[in-house]
Amino acid sequence: MTAPPKVSVIIPTHNRSAFLRSAIISVLNQTFQNFEIIIIDDASEDDTGKVITSFNEARIRGIHNQASKGAAGSRNIGVTNAHGEYIAFLDDDDEWLPAKLERQARLLDNSPPEVGGICTGRLVVEKASGRVWPVENHEHCDLSKSNFITTSSLLLRRRCFDECGLFDDEMPTGSDYDMWIRISKRFSFKIIGDSLVKYYVHDDYCLTQDYAKKIRGMEMLLAKNDSVFTPNFKEHSRQYLELGVYYCYHGEVQKGRKAFTTAIRINPCEIRNYFNFGLSLLGAEHFKRLKRLKEKVFFQTSVAVW
Repeated sequence: MTAPPKVSVIIPTHNRSAFLRSAIISVLNQTFQNFEIIIIDDASEDDTGKVITSFNEARIRGIHNQASKGAAGSRNIGVTNAHGEYIAFLDDDDEWLPAKLERQARLLDNSPPEVGGICTGRLVVEKASGRVWPVENHEHCDLSKSNFITTSSLLLRRRCFDECGLFDDEMPTGSDYDMWIRISKRFSFKIIGDSLVKYYVHDDYCLTQDYAKKIRGMEMLLAKNDSVFTPNFKEHSRQYLELGVYYCYHGEVQKGRKAFTTAIRINPCEIRNYFNFGLSLLGAEHFKRLKRLKEKVFFQTSVAVW
């Protein structure tokens, strides 16, 4: 009987066949080879299926969703079909550096059982040009301060899901952050500071957001984890600032102002809260135009909300 793999690599994908091949190759090129790859094709309409079957590799399994289940639902399908002791996630347009799994598996093997996962730093790369942008790789492990975990960088014990449940597939966005918070209540995380993941961003990143989903996801994240965020007022305020920006982008400036007011109340020393509140007084169209102008100018040095 064949022994189960040490690591199950889960790649959810939807209409990203142009990027998926490189993601898969980056797994196959790992110095650590005791893995299986589970690719969840989330009702793609392109040639994703052909990309998956083009690899003559027994360790690759493809699962096709007849109807889209989103990132969280697809990751859950991957977890429930995984055979590995450890589980890693890779987004379909990201890539791993060759030593990633080896370094993480070695560290997790030698960590006490209360350590649930190992994450790494990341390189932020513009897909079109290949330009690498400067990014702060976090050294803290406090999820109340920020979501320091890039999903494509994480290696987890399977036990984390057995004890904490699966991703909340009702959340249109933010389900990863919510999942890590739930895991952190029972397990701790360790960080490898080196950048072992290429996290790709696209030139239309700032212009193609589904803000209705962003709003719903942020509202659910705040409602579910209020007790976690409240003690860290700077992060709590930043989240309401982000929510306010999403509201204004969606044309709901009154709700945006309410969110900015909450951000000001939580952290009255943050100038960005006042700036965005003032900008919202100009109306949704002026807000969007000025913010997007800023994003085009400053996006190459930061992916944070301003």
